[in-house]
Amino acid sequence: MKAEPVKIITIFGTRPEAIKLAPVIKVLEEDERFINLTAVTGQHREMLDQVLNIFSLKPDYDLKLMEPEQRLAALTSRIISGLGEILSQEKPELVLVHGDTTTTLAAALTAFYQQIPIGHVEAGLRTGKKFSPFPEEMNRSLTDQLADIYFAPTPLNFQNLLRERAAEEKIFLTGNTVIDAVRMISEESYQFPREIPVAEARERGHKIILLTAHRRENLGKRMEEIFTAVWELISTYSKVELFFPVHLNPRVQRLAESRLGEHPRIHLLEPLDYQTFINLINQSRLVLTDSGGIQEEAPGLGVPVILLREDTERPEALEAGTVLKAGTSRKKIIELAGRLLEDEEFYRRTTRSSNPYGDGQAACRIRDALLEYFQLDDGVFQPFSVQD
Repeated sequence: MKAEPVKIITIFGTRPEAIKLAPVIKVLEEDERFINLTAVTGQHREMLDQVLNIFSLKPDYDLKLMEPEQRLAALTSRIISGLGEILSQEKPELVLVHGDTTTTLAAALTAFYQQIPIGHVEAGLRTGKKFSPFPEEMNRSLTDQLADIYFAPTPLNFQNLLRERAAEEKIFLTGNTVIDAVRMISEESYQFPREIPVAEARERGHKIILLTAHRRENLGKRMEEIFTAVWELISTYSKVELFFPVHLNPRVQRLAESRLGEHPRIHLLEPLDYQTFINLINQSRLVLTDSGGIQEEAPGLGVPVILLREDTERPEALEAGTVLKAGTSRKKIIELAGRLLEDEEFYRRTTRSSNPYGDGQAACRIRDALLEYFQLDDGVFQPFSVQD
């Protein structure tokens, strides 16, 4: 067994990465067998800082790389250059990355160039389509090609990695760390800020729908179709209010204001901190989203999701029935949302479906997998099992 603690550098740059890595960082920091350092690229500055504050995370290194209208190639280059110096100085025994962002791939490449082992949290997600979603599908696929140890959230992700010839003994089935994070910060009696009128909507006896929409592939006509459907839906159901935290992308902001800004029961909000956002999901009847992570978060809170994408790297939720796919079809969005609003039996079946993504213990499993990988413990790793 190894006598000295293992030095790990955990690298992330966006809000979703920070959310899903926060439980892992906390667990590793509490274990004296690890020295865990964190480095952030600042790929999404404001939203990242919100999560750092919520989870009381203090990065050891902050590259502060975000620029207005930043392009992927330039961002990738800056990340590789900045992280290269950090890795050369610290000489970690493992670089830990998460998911499918530009930071993820660039950090994995940087570690590879210095022949440092790579651990990939949320490994094995696939749509099988190179440009859907873009650039995430290739970011995660290429990261898995570079990785040395894989933390697969679900059995399907595990099988995807096996099909791509990853070594089975290096793949650990953990569940998704986002369920850990959601359980850390959700509160039934959460008090919303004054500018988010959830209590007022409840007092009026209204049901709440949460909308998020921002993906590159939906910009333009597809997002126009989504917003048209939303307007018609809220106009049809007089006892429903829609809350939309509008993404910082100027194209999304302009379109949201022009298409949705005048409806009295549509609330266009500033981007929310993660704790407020999770508790808004918890108060919602349903969620309309083109996001990836919300497909995991909302089922973790028993809230059904209508997916505003044609493809998803998270098909487990579709199979379980916790996520319903509408794509960007106005007709399909209205049809599915209407059914969830009107049909109580259909709604109950959707919310009672088992969550295929986790049980709140994923971070501990990742720690145990690392203990096994570095031969720090004689214990046997216990994989995640979906409970019926």
